[in-house]
Amino acid sequence: MAEHTRRLFFALWPDAAQRAALDAAGQALTGKRVRRVAADNLHLTMAFAGSVSAATQACLERQAAAIRAAPFALTINHAGYFPRPRILWIGPEDVPGGLWALAGALRQALVDCGISPGLHAFQAHVTVARKYSEGAPARSIAPLEWSIRDFRLVESVSTENGVRYRPLRSWPLEGE
Repeated sequence: MAEHTRRLFFALWPDAAQRAALDAAGQALTGKRVRRVAADNLHLTMAFAGSVSAATQACLERQAAAIRAAPFALTINHAGYFPRPRILWIGPEDVPGGLWALAGALRQALVDCGISPGLHAFQAHVTVARKYSEGAPARSIAPLEWSIRDFRLVESVSTENGVRYRPLRSWPLEGE
């Protein structure tokens, strides 16, 4: 019998007010005629683990619990487009040091648990629309302030209505 796996990633998970603001920003960029990401799924992926066993999940949770980082402010003020996957996104124009440090620590957690973090460099963004065919030049948007006080381990669950993201655990940022 094949071992059960879960598709996991580490993410910054917005609270209800931040989620509403991110959703409104996405709607302002796209209008209603595109396939926007559901508001409940909005997040900023920090490190993607992929399909992992229960033992690897436990390793990731131990590594995450050992991370020490200070809370930081994140300003979402830029829109961009990834042409190959046809993704419209919003994110920070200037990535704060705290975000770089946390991304590096989470990437190292993957490595320490035997997971290759992949070849793509970290690019801070929140996907707001998929299969976006209109293209979009990079541009500034009205700034959204996001106070980052924790990070989460999230499961990607495929359903008949599409993918749903479910936070499993959370770790606070409590200073260095």
